[in-house]
Amino acid sequence: MPLQNRVTPLGDLVADPARGLVYGNRGCLHDAEGSIRRRWQVKRWISCRLEFKGWQRGPLLQPGRFTELFFLDEATAFAAGHRPCALCRRADYVRFGALWRSRHREQVGADAMDEQLHAERVDPATREQRHHEAALGDLPDGAFVLRRGAPWVVCGGELLRWSPAGYVERAARPAGHAIVITPPSLVSVLQAGWTSVLPLLHPTAD
Repeated sequence: MPLQNRVTPLGDLVADPARGLVYGNRGCLHDAEGSIRRRWQVKRWISCRLEFKGWQRGPLLQPGRFTELFFLDEATAFAAGHRPCALCRRADYVRFGALWRSRHREQVGADAMDEQLHAERVDPATREQRHHEAALGDLPDGAFVLRRGAPWVVCGGELLRWSPAGYVERAARPAGHAIVITPPSLVSVLQAGWTSVLPLLHPTAD
């Protein structure tokens, strides 16, 4: 039975047998029996390599340990509000920090970035994911929008509908405005031409 540790662009945790291309965490979200009890524990939401220095993670969802999360690709991790890990993705983290400071000059270091991201991704009144509005024509590849209640990613002149196993439907990118899922600061990083060791989009986007 698949574990409930696959993350959607909407930040929800679902159970699905498909394996994503990105790993991460946001603290311990499960109880001693492995059942998910919260959406996050800490403000440090990170995305990581699936493999690093041959480390063996052992059984997943161990009592008292952080909840191992999996994302389809980095665009999905960004949409959910996760940034690069400073350990297993050191070069990505440094590059991300430089792009961040070009947009948030007063914010230096992981704590400042995490505070800003948490304010952008979570509504404190409802504890639900925040969204914002933007012109579709201004959005970079990798940004997620809501279309007919589902998450779709921008890819060139198209929108691609997300699923846990990959992108399953295509539509022409329309004119006008859209409800954007990806936090504003991460949209800015994508607009700067973000590249990393992780795939921005799953191969099904090709």
